[in-house]
Amino acid sequence: MKTTRSSRLFTRALNILPGGVDSPVRAFKSVGASPLFIRRASGAYIEDIDGNRFIDYVMSWGPLIHGHAPRGVIKALAAVTRGGTSFGAPSPLEVELGERVRALMPSIERVRFVSSGTEATMSAIRVARAATRRDKIVKFEGCYHGHADPFLVKAGSGALTLGTPTSPGVPAASSSDTLVASYNDLESVVRLFDANRGKIAAVIVEPIAGNIGVVPPADGFLQRLRQLCTADRTLLIFDEVISGFRASAGGAQEVLRVIPDLTCLGKIIGGGLPVGAYGGRANLMDLVSPAGPVYQAGTLSGNPLAMTAGLWCLNHLTPKLYAYLASLGARLAAGLADAARDAEVALQVNAFGSLVTPFFTDRPVRDYASATSSDTALYARFFRGLIARGVYPPPSQFEAWFLSAAHTPRDVDKTIAAARAAMKELSR
Repeated sequence: MKTTRSSRLFTRALNILPGGVDSPVRAFKSVGASPLFIRRASGAYIEDIDGNRFIDYVMSWGPLIHGHAPRGVIKALAAVTRGGTSFGAPSPLEVELGERVRALMPSIERVRFVSSGTEATMSAIRVARAATRRDKIVKFEGCYHGHADPFLVKAGSGALTLGTPTSPGVPAASSSDTLVASYNDLESVVRLFDANRGKIAAVIVEPIAGNIGVVPPADGFLQRLRQLCTADRTLLIFDEVISGFRASAGGAQEVLRVIPDLTCLGKIIGGGLPVGAYGGRANLMDLVSPAGPVYQAGTLSGNPLAMTAGLWCLNHLTPKLYAYLASLGARLAAGLADAARDAEVALQVNAFGSLVTPFFTDRPVRDYASATSSDTALYARFFRGLIARGVYPPPSQFEAWFLSAAHTPRDVDKTIAAARAAMKELSR
């Protein structure tokens, strides 16, 4: 496989972009490779500037549940673009998308659109602190909630991938009110509540952890969080930037039957364009300016292009789609496990619907500690083996693989065949 053009472009990028990229995990550092520069994508496939074509399991890190460049989205975007790309003023589209979000996720009585998941989580915490008049928040090891200062404490995703679970440049005062618990460990949460009774504004959690790889919640874990928060008048915030409309049309909260006070969204509600949102009970969201005193603003919030793509995406979510994605996810997970077993390679595969992560470890993965016990060097070799065979997985052990409506059983079988060959190389 030739990557001459990507290599040359990366050399140029290093002279103008920090690390040559605009988001850390794209640099491929943790998998011992140089990034591929993508020039086009369609359906379940991407193509780099050297002409190499890959089955894509990154899918722009999750939003492309219908695949790359669905005709409906392209047509809708072309039509709305002719009327303008940004107004800096209200448009009917944001009202329509807001109503659609509320219909699918009834816990969101009011919603505010922003431009990124980081904006959404940062703003939700501000609302929680204003509503409770408390400062402390609880997050979980390895759960990534964007790059705002209070969250860069034992963070997952790119921070974990690059070995910097905390970040220089974050003042101690900014993170001093962030308390850290262990995901799926109720006792660690109880201890924090016992030591900080009446002081915790919010618990923020990924209901299905996705930034240490896919880690589903243990039975009763989220239900007990709900009970603890209610008892102490603490707000429960679900970060559904990944799981929202991925786990189901009503998000993880619908599947798991736990209702948060506030929810953070992103990814899918922009259909591949930059977007985020936070919302929840009306009495909480009415604290947000101009309805209330909590200030938050954004020039591109409610951008007509993102709203249009999001509307098309959400309007095409069906039970049939979720059943199909779940079948593909199960097929891929089983195939990866079988390939590892045959090659005598230690592997744990976690899956939830269209989300899959193979962990190179011999122990079940249920939290940050067990996820980080994975053999990242082995994953790096596996990654390179798949790339060489036309499969593009996440360039990190600690990320989810995403399936889409555009993937076919044949694509999954090709991926399993490539994984089988790559696994054999690992066992040599």
